[in-house]
Amino acid sequence: MRLINPLIIARILSTILLIESITFLFCIPVSLIYGEPLAPFLFSFLVTLSLYAIFRLSSLKVDINKASNRDAYLAVTLSWLFLATMGSLPYLFSGTIPSFINAFFESASGFTTTGASILTDVESLPYSILFWRSLTHWIGGIGIIVLVIIILPSLKVTGYQLFSLESSLKEKIHSKTQGVAIRMGIIYLGLTVAETVLLNMGDMTLFDSLCHSFGTVATGGFSTRNNSLQFYSSYSQYVVMIFMFLSGTSMVVYYYLAKFNFRKIKSNEEFWFYISIVIAAGFTATLLLRPYAGKFEEAFRHGFFQIVSIMTCTGFASADYLIWPPSAILLIFMLMFSGGSTGSTSGGIKMARHLIVLKNIKSVITRLNHPRALAPIRLNGKIVSESTNNSIVSFVILYIFLFIVGTIIVTAAGSDPVTSASSVATCMAGIGPGLGTVGPMSNYSALPQISKVVLSLLMIIGRLEIITAFALFSRSFWRL
Repeated sequence: MRLINPLIIARILSTILLIESITFLFCIPVSLIYGEPLAPFLFSFLVTLSLYAIFRLSSLKVDINKASNRDAYLAVTLSWLFLATMGSLPYLFSGTIPSFINAFFESASGFTTTGASILTDVESLPYSILFWRSLTHWIGGIGIIVLVIIILPSLKVTGYQLFSLESSLKEKIHSKTQGVAIRMGIIYLGLTVAETVLLNMGDMTLFDSLCHSFGTVATGGFSTRNNSLQFYSSYSQYVVMIFMFLSGTSMVVYYYLAKFNFRKIKSNEEFWFYISIVIAAGFTATLLLRPYAGKFEEAFRHGFFQIVSIMTCTGFASADYLIWPPSAILLIFMLMFSGGSTGSTSGGIKMARHLIVLKNIKSVITRLNHPRALAPIRLNGKIVSESTNNSIVSFVILYIFLFIVGTIIVTAAGSDPVTSASSVATCMAGIGPGLGTVGPMSNYSALPQISKVVLSLLMIIGRLEIITAFALFSRSFWRL
């Protein structure tokens, strides 16, 4: 019995590389329109396509239907590493980011929809490179694995393994995984087009509208401006705010909405919990900012914008929240651990897990007061199995443990504790801007190289929902 089938891994990776090589070509029209060099994207295309050919030719005879769970776990993890590595090529070939570590950081931040950047002057970049940065968000948001399922239905069972591992969409909304992926793609594309049109009706150019739509719908956060959404009008900020909220909502809700199945939406506890937290935190931020803002509308807009941006792990900024009162900054830091809904493009712990933890606390209190009482954990009216409950609680504990370890490492590398803690929290959750020297109007360029490597890996581990990556380091994974 073979633990891992390298040829199956090579076959899956070849498809990932083929998709990525094609995406480089999408930047060529932008280069032609703005009279910029084509070489960075042509060279990136050729290098990635060559690697695809090597992997593909070496795995022609493999039966991908025989892929095991271990193959799926390893393939998913390696896919994101390869995506980030190949995605750094345009930065290197164009000379916009000459350092490989910096280029890898920027690429990993893009594909994992984190939005953290080492660039000190975004506005000086060529349009084609700006487009590539935003495009990596859009690709990473929908999940490269979903794209694989759409174009490679022969994955079959393995396809659902990959899909569930990557996107956390545990509730099947169609009997076939390919059907789920296609429906998600339609919803994703629809949100992108709608936001692009609305932004273009305001003070954004078509180019800026498209780039910010990529970043919003993917809950990424890369902007074409150094001061993010602060550069644009209140209209644009409201549009982005609304679409950040929509993008942090589970795709399952949209599916049932399209089917007019309002009963399912009404019973979706995570959706209503998500709305409740946004409203409560948003009004709290508004009240905290009211004494410092000129008008109530300004406090409302900036308060809700930053709350939605942090909760959905998007990372856009309409203001520099580092100059806010300490209580508001503390609220921002606490929400870095929230995350959006399960089955959305956002990162973080996710609302459903927070809800399960709260239900566990309530169950413990009930049993303390009534020792003989049965207090099962329920979600959406269904009893959560003990194994699922244990898995969720374990995830939260592991998430906090990884946050503490990451903070210690980044602090030991030379950063102050506030910068270290916030940068680790935001990179794990896929948010982007943090506190200290990595605030919303700053960047990660001043951090030591070792910190950038650690944070890049944390972005990928966070995108993989942590346990997927950690499974590779368990003894049982490599045992027959």
